[in-house]
Amino acid sequence: MNSEKVVNHIVSWLKDYAINAKVKGFVIGVSGGIDSALTSTLCAKTGLPLLCLEMPIHQADSQVSRALNHIDWLKKNFNDVSMTKVNLTPVFDSLVSSFPKVEDEEERFMSLANTRARLRMTSLYYFAALNGYLVAGTGNKVEDFGVGFYTKYGDGGVDLSPIADLLKTEVYQLAEYLGINKEILEAAPTDGLWGDDRTDEDQIGASYPELEWAMKMADNGKTSSDFSGRKKEVFDIYKRFNTANKHKMLPIPVCEIPLKFKN
Repeated sequence: MNSEKVVNHIVSWLKDYAINAKVKGFVIGVSGGIDSALTSTLCAKTGLPLLCLEMPIHQADSQVSRALNHIDWLKKNFNDVSMTKVNLTPVFDSLVSSFPKVEDEEERFMSLANTRARLRMTSLYYFAALNGYLVAGTGNKVEDFGVGFYTKYGDGGVDLSPIADLLKTEVYQLAEYLGINKEILEAAPTDGLWGDDRTDEDQIGASYPELEWAMKMADNGKTSSDFSGRKKEVFDIYKRFNTANKHKMLPIPVCEIPLKFKN
């Protein structure tokens, strides 16, 4: 991959889209992870205003510090970058306390994790509407179109997706090319929805390079029976996530009423 040409292409695409949409700039949630770091840097390179939101919800200190360090780096290297910190922890806690109690708290862990992402999406769109900005998405190709590893109407609720055609390994390549902080490049990928240090690989059961391989094999028409050992295990993991999360990748099903019922 020619990093310089890809960066220039994405930056030009972002700027053209914003100008054609007659909006002033971009807003993005900066998590301290590689995807939001790359996306925010690409948005900053357009020269248009960029608002970075840091939105902790019982966040690990390491994630918060990486996010703040990256935003400081952006402000030092690019013009018209600003930051707002929105502490969503009390909002989240208040919302959870208003929900009915459940017998087993572990049963709703996933629901509450997704609620975090949806609170952040709501905040992003508040500031987008307030400033006339677009919400920039941070999903990469494997997450968005492979395993569906994102929250529907959470971090999947965006106006445009600058890096959704990049594999995770390509995201790292561009981030390194752009000089993004080493602490972000070296941090294990995490969705930051659990308040602990669990990684994406912990949750999925496979690394991103492994998932990229499986995605390529699936696109080439391979099936589980074509593999054995770890390769079979990874391929099955990929297919399981891809199947279960297909609803995120397809248009919302619409019940079409037969014309004869309307006449």
